[in-house]
Amino acid sequence: MLSHRQIISRRKLLSVAGVTLLAAGACGAPPGGSGDAGPASPVPLPPAAAPSQVEAPAPAPAPAPAPSSANPAPRAVGNPVYELPATDKLVALTLDDGPDPTHTPAVLALLRKYGIRATFFLVGENAAEHPALVREIAAEGHHLANHTWTHPDLRRLSETRVRDELERTSDLLQAAAGKPLTWFRAPGGDWSPVALRTCSELGMRPMGWSVDPRDWARPGISRITDRVLKAVQPGSIVLNHDGGGDRSQTIAALRTYLPVLIDDGYRFTAPG
Repeated sequence: MLSHRQIISRRKLLSVAGVTLLAAGACGAPPGGSGDAGPASPVPLPPAAAPSQVEAPAPAPAPAPAPSSANPAPRAVGNPVYELPATDKLVALTLDDGPDPTHTPAVLALLRKYGIRATFFLVGENAAEHPALVREIAAEGHHLANHTWTHPDLRRLSETRVRDELERTSDLLQAAAGKPLTWFRAPGGDWSPVALRTCSELGMRPMGWSVDPRDWARPGISRITDRVLKAVQPGSIVLNHDGGGDRSQTIAALRTYLPVLIDDGYRFTAPG
């Protein structure tokens, strides 16, 4: 039989053992684990990258906007086209300075008669004054082309003024044609670096001519006719006028030389 002192000593030993077991449980024994399982080994974590080594993903490049008809893609700046790259009897007939309420309908009637498509280089302020004629030209399959708004000498204008002359005209004619314009011609053929650059920025190409009968000066019907027939050749771009003054001589000359060229095997195109 244990003595009173031995009983107290045994209780102290049991208390110390209980405290030791509780401490062991608080220091990492797995909850619910079997009594004979040892403590789980800690899983090593990968070292954190230094801030300077962390790179954010590069943002994806934004897609380039597609050109619209109101804002066509710019072309490379180039020199004016003076002839077509034609090896057969293909020519381009071009009319400047219209539309005119008297002479443009007469020109359209001749072109309709002979099945000819032409390019009309229209002055913006004339087009604004006669919108029905502009629509008629486009409806009959002819090309609308830019000949500035007021027909100025572009070499004497600031860059801002040049752009205004071309842009206003393009906006007006594109609305009538339902598509961007292809061609631009400087009044008088007076090109300038600013005009050529602005032309390309507006998505157009510059067109000159290779046959000039100087019909605008009204030299006479026979002289206009002779100048065209003597100078024309495959690939020619022929300059005539349907606006800017009295063009009755031009219309009479067209009535004379168009059937001659057709009988000689020439065909007509409106360059695209």
